[in-house]
Amino acid sequence: MLGLVVAGGVLGVALRELLLLPFGTGQPGGDSLVLPAATMGVNVVGSFALGIVIGRLGDRHPLTRAFIGTGVLGGFTTYSAFAVQTAVLLAVVPWAAITLAGVSVLLGLAAAALGLRLTQTSPATGGARSDGPGAAR
Repeated sequence: MLGLVVAGGVLGVALRELLLLPFGTGQPGGDSLVLPAATMGVNVVGSFALGIVIGRLGDRHPLTRAFIGTGVLGGFTTYSAFAVQTAVLLAVVPWAAITLAGVSVLLGLAAAALGLRLTQTSPATGGARSDGPGAAR
């Protein structure tokens, strides 16, 4: 399973870098909001995609979940870059850093919840599944 996670992580990191590379390095001297905003976008998209993967697969297909969820999407999204970019921005434009951090967390949660909601349906009833994450057992 570890090999699948690593292979997926390589793909996810490469995809993220491909998408973020045009936005620069985020070093002082450029537009300090561009890279953090782009990172936020990647993290929100990744949260939505992970919600879909978890909602669709549930506890089934653990190897697929490991490859896509932990590997690809774990590599694609990046909490550490988000944290460092926010810390750097905090020293330059504190209000923007606090706003970006709050919006990132809220949008990420909303995107994950939407992904879960869109994919967690029961074929028999067409309604929400009762065996999904957070369900009473």
